[in-house]
Amino acid sequence: MSDPIISVEALSKSVTDSTGTLTILRDVSFSLAARETVAIVGASGSGKSTLLGIIAGLDTPSRGTVRLAGQDIFALSEDDRAELRAQKLGFVFQSFQLMGNLTALENVMLPLELAGQRDARARAGEMLKRVGLSERLSHYPKVLSGGEQQRVALARAFVVRPAVLLADEPTGSLDFATGETVMALMFELNREIGTTLVLVTHDQAIASRCERRLNVEAGVVTQAGDEILAS
Repeated sequence: MSDPIISVEALSKSVTDSTGTLTILRDVSFSLAARETVAIVGASGSGKSTLLGIIAGLDTPSRGTVRLAGQDIFALSEDDRAELRAQKLGFVFQSFQLMGNLTALENVMLPLELAGQRDARARAGEMLKRVGLSERLSHYPKVLSGGEQQRVALARAFVVRPAVLLADEPTGSLDFATGETVMALMFELNREIGTTLVLVTHDQAIASRCERRLNVEAGVVTQAGDEILAS
C-alpha cells in the first residue's frame, strides 16, 4: 500500500486572549490516500476551516504534525513551505480570490508563470476551455458571473495538476444550479487528473458524493461509522 498523500498526527490548535484559552482542534489524527475525495463537515465555528488551513500550512498548530507527500510541513521554513504549496496544492475558495486586474486567462496563467513554465498561456487556455470558458479568456472578473468566476478559480487550481486540491465552501456563494455545475466539474477533474480532493462544506448532498466524510464537532474529528479519529 502506498504512503498517504496527507498525514495528520496528534494535531491540536488553541488560541489564548484576555478571556482565556479556546481549543479549536483537539488531538486530531487521520490520513488521506492519493486520489481520495474527502468532505470535512461541521457546524459553523466547529474548526473545519481551521483544519483545512493547517493542512495547507497557512496556519500553524499548537501541537502535532502534518505531512504532505511524506514531508513534515512545519519542519520547513516559511519560504520552503510556500514552495511546497506551489508544487503540491491547489486552492478553491468561496470568494473566488481572483486577481481583479488580470483577465481570466492571466489569472489561470499566474501559478504556471510563478513556477517558470514557458507554456503557461497554452496550458491556461486549454484548461479554461476544459471548464467551458474558451469564449471568456480576455474577460476580467468583474464582468463574469459568480459561476464563471468559480470556474476560472477551478481552472487556476487544476492547471498545475496539484497532488491535493483544498476547497473551502466552493459553492457557498452560488445558486443551486450553478453550484451543481461547479461541483460536477470539480469531481470530473479530480478523476481525470488524479488529484486528492479535500472539501470543506456544510452541504450534506455534496458531502455524500465524497468517498469519505470527516465530521468536526467541538474540535474533535470523527468519520462515518463512528470511528474515532481524535482521542
